[in-house]
Amino acid sequence: MFKKIDSDPTWIPLVGTGYDVHQFAEGRPLILGGVEIPHTHGLQGHSDADVLSHAIADAILGAVGLPDIGHYFPPGDPDCAGISSLKILQKAAELVREQGGRLCNVDSALVAEAPKVLPHAAAMKENIGAALGLSPTRVGIKATTNETMGFVGRREGIAALASASVLMPED
Repeated sequence: MFKKIDSDPTWIPLVGTGYDVHQFAEGRPLILGGVEIPHTHGLQGHSDADVLSHAIADAILGAVGLPDIGHYFPPGDPDCAGISSLKILQKAAELVREQGGRLCNVDSALVAEAPKVLPHAAAMKENIGAALGLSPTRVGIKATTNETMGFVGRREGIAALASASVLMPED
């Protein structure tokens, strides 16, 4: 992936995981991966409540040992009210670069009974890749149901899991 030359530092591969969940709310748009998806309900949250972007951001931040997104975008901060979660992803990528790191890829899974999200996956990959400075081919998005079990199975909300791979220079 990266060719090492004598002047390059030794790169350490790091991996982070992220998880987020938001409950459905009436009167809000459903935003996933920066894409508005037609559905009867949106997700409740201080920002646009993009559960997918939040899980990915936490995975990126976790890979480099930084606090979660609530540290950088506090839920009570009026400046964060309604912001696009793509800005949260941009900030996470910026923090990796500030530490000298290189974001390699992200992978994610959405867990929802409805709506069907895979028809929107290509647009989500484009948005997420652009926010992170990655090719959309380096963004994985999968979707599954919870087989009607738990809060997701009862259609009360959506969960997302994510992982991120980062290369950091050796300390």
